[in-house]
Amino acid sequence: MVNDRQSGLLRLISAQSNADAAQSCYSLSETEETAIGRTADCQVIIDSNLFGGVSRRHAVVKPTGSRTPQGAPIWQICDLNSANGTYVNGQKIQGCQTLNVGDRVMLSHNGPEFLFEHRATQLVDQFAATGSPAPAPPSYPSPTPPSYPPQPPVYPPQPTPGAVSNQVTVSQLFPIVSARKDLLGKGYLIPGILTVMMVVLLFIFASNPPVFNLLLALYLGGGGFYFIYRLCGKQKPWWVLLLSTIFTMVILVTPVLSLFILVFRGILPGNVQGASPDFISQLISHFFGAGLMEELLKALPIFGFFFLGSQLRPPSRQKVGVWEPLDGILIGAASALGFTLVETLGQYVPGIAADVARSSANEFAGALAAVQLLIPRILGSVAGHMAYSGIFGYFIGLSILKPAQRWQILGIGFLVSSGIHAFWNASGSLARNFGELAAVLSLMTVGVLAYVFLTAAILKARQLSPTRSQNFATRIAPPN
Repeated sequence: MVNDRQSGLLRLISAQSNADAAQSCYSLSETEETAIGRTADCQVIIDSNLFGGVSRRHAVVKPTGSRTPQGAPIWQICDLNSANGTYVNGQKIQGCQTLNVGDRVMLSHNGPEFLFEHRATQLVDQFAATGSPAPAPPSYPSPTPPSYPPQPPVYPPQPTPGAVSNQVTVSQLFPIVSARKDLLGKGYLIPGILTVMMVVLLFIFASNPPVFNLLLALYLGGGGFYFIYRLCGKQKPWWVLLLSTIFTMVILVTPVLSLFILVFRGILPGNVQGASPDFISQLISHFFGAGLMEELLKALPIFGFFFLGSQLRPPSRQKVGVWEPLDGILIGAASALGFTLVETLGQYVPGIAADVARSSANEFAGALAAVQLLIPRILGSVAGHMAYSGIFGYFIGLSILKPAQRWQILGIGFLVSSGIHAFWNASGSLARNFGELAAVLSLMTVGVLAYVFLTAAILKARQLSPTRSQNFATRIAPPN
């Protein structure tokens, strides 16, 4: 007896260009998973030189164990948490999705595309008992071969020697024609354009130190925050982040700051100037007068947007508000950027410029000293103010996810972020008793510790995120 049977296959229907590869087919197992990706252990191997957006193990096609009413096996495709997603008929899938005949599967945006098909085969049995000859296998009108090699071919099939095409396509001569869709998503187009604009402005205002310093601080600070934003991988409206920065800057020039100073440096033991020069005394005074005071001040925008978001309706509620640790980290880091700009440009830079110019009777020397101080202070904020506020923001977001332990979580986060902040500020006092080298090593250690705490908080926040499937985070390790 001859029984019709349906087996599944993936047919390659697109390539980097028409000359890149001929059509290829990959048969699907009814008992095992078929992995698709860039590594050699995948059953369908994608060339990373042609499709860098495909992850090492991007997706798998696996049998469900069920069959259609017609008896055909059912397969589903599952995205393996790939960096750039898996698309079925143009829609990005989350987790697994059942495949139907004719579905188009694309790996990453503008990546290789496959067509899911069924292929009719025939099972021959019971002929041995009757002695009847088995029927010949059916012929295939399509160019698809009726049998497949044990090892699937590497995609794309290697061209035979001497078969390299001499044709030059328009997209090869003008890459911008074919890459225009990826420029915004993968080309870092906006950061590059802003860099060019900033360079031109710096040249224009090179003879105007206040404007030059402001532009340089904005660029360096914005670059540091952009790094944290990419590492977090959650889209947050730009105006929310900008308002967080501006809000903190405004607070620092209003009587609100005086109230904070009165409480933490007047009532509480946070008077840094009046403390003894030894390390322990400096640590205690900085803990109250810098750590607790400044971290609470920088956290005000986080609490503010949490309250604002609670008054809105979905989806604005989730976009604007603080509902998870990643929200707290991003808004906290943006707030810290505003604090760093005001503190650096409003206090430290003018002070050192005036002191050096006065002592050397040379205004150029003062301007140079100001730039030399500005650069490390702004760049260092990634492991400084942005790190402290990002750490506290993580705990604020975590307390929202875990309301039963809210006050315990907030207390731990407040103490941790303030403690790291105080250790950094107090490390300079070590030079008096142990020398400059001890102070330098202490500052390096605390700075590295702050950055490690921040990145660990970001990675954990990404794991806890309710919107993890939409996360675009820059990966520290190679994608799976």
